Amino acid sequence: MSFKQLGLTEALLNAVAEQGYTTPTPVQQKTIPLILDGKDILAGAQTGTGKTASFTLPLLQRLAENIDLHQKPRRIRALILTPTRELTMQVYESVKTYGKYLPLHAEAVVGGASIGMQTRNLRRGCDIVVATPGRLIDHVQQRNINLSSVDILVLDEADRMLDMGFLPDIRRIMALLPKQRQSLLFSATVADAVKALAAQLLNQPVEVNVAKQNATADNVTEQIYGIGREYKRELLSYLIGSNNWKQVLVFVRTRHGADRLEKQLISDGIRTAALHGDKTQGARNKALESFKNGKVAVLVATDIAARGLDIDDLPHVVNFDLPQVPEDYVHRIGRTGRAGSSGIALSLVSPEDAYMLADIEKFLKRQIPRVADTGYEPVSLKVMDQPKKHAPNKTTGKKDFRHSKKTEPRKVKAGQGEQRKPQREQRRGKR
Repeated sequence: MSFKQLGLTEALLNAVAEQGYTTPTPVQQKTIPLILDGKDILAGAQTGTGKTASFTLPLLQRLAENIDLHQKPRRIRALILTPTRELTMQVYESVKTYGKYLPLHAEAVVGGASIGMQTRNLRRGCDIVVATPGRLIDHVQQRNINLSSVDILVLDEADRMLDMGFLPDIRRIMALLPKQRQSLLFSATVADAVKALAAQLLNQPVEVNVAKQNATADNVTEQIYGIGREYKRELLSYLIGSNNWKQVLVFVRTRHGADRLEKQLISDGIRTAALHGDKTQGARNKALESFKNGKVAVLVATDIAARGLDIDDLPHVVNFDLPQVPEDYVHRIGRTGRAGSSGIALSLVSPEDAYMLADIEKFLKRQIPRVADTGYEPVSLKVMDQPKKHAPNKTTGKKDFRHSKKTEPRKVKAGQGEQRKPQREQRRGKR
């Protein structure tokens, strides 16, 4: 099947051809005709399967078919919500790329960037807004934006938005939209929480699933390196240097950990940048751009980068720290092996993290291959029968002290209690 057979206009077909795409992906084949017909969609597909184009292309066509070029300022007719700044900018760039031959204007609304410039652009008018929920609400409160004319709503990476606690913001935004609209919900995983959200937002939706849930891409080679925690950085530097890896995305658990590993790798002579939520939007954009154009070989990132990074032919992803939420493992390694390319995903696992590896493999319903010879002392990744002391609670992420070893009662020397008793009675007598 070709893109032309999906019913797209010549302007969109030319834009798609310029990007080198000739055959639509399965999610695009299934969703584009439905969206062009005006249906509400609940779509579940693995990351890297072309979800962005699957809603961007038909959205642009529907807006272009009914546009008043003389209306000034332009009214917002499409709203696309995403969970992170990086994903917002990626979708925004896709809208501009595919809509380059159409008389439509889009704006990106994200935190960490100048709200004054965004305000000026919004007040001039636009057809499409791509936004993160928090910054969009900032503009709503300042009366910079009017959502009463939105015809099409898109929630991209809905499961991630729920994980990040955006549900109250989403409900608040929904209250500002017209009741009669087309709503599209895209999610890498379609769990019960996503279905509950879909029930509130969508009107008789068509459900589309193009891949098995909890599955990773077939063209990604996964490996587990069992290694002591103190040797992780040393092994990572060795793998990058000895194999001459040119582009490696490394995931860590915390922002502090990202900065620390960045400095350590730089001291090892490896060009490295860090990407996390404490950095300004300008710094994040610079780090990502340097990684994409090859100025740095390694990008150390927190899970803010697990979704929304669209890097052509990214060959290597490394889990320096395993994610605490098993689903995030799928999203992390989904940064490689995109658009049919092959990729390698390595995880450096210490004995302390064995319980997280067990949770991930239970989620995947399979065992991830182990590297037999890591070059270091072998370690056991077997999970003990007793839950790990102070292991994070799967739901809250907080430390769980229920399984901690009970403290032994303080030992008292024989006769010590009896010696103190008369002293207490004497003090009472004095009072």
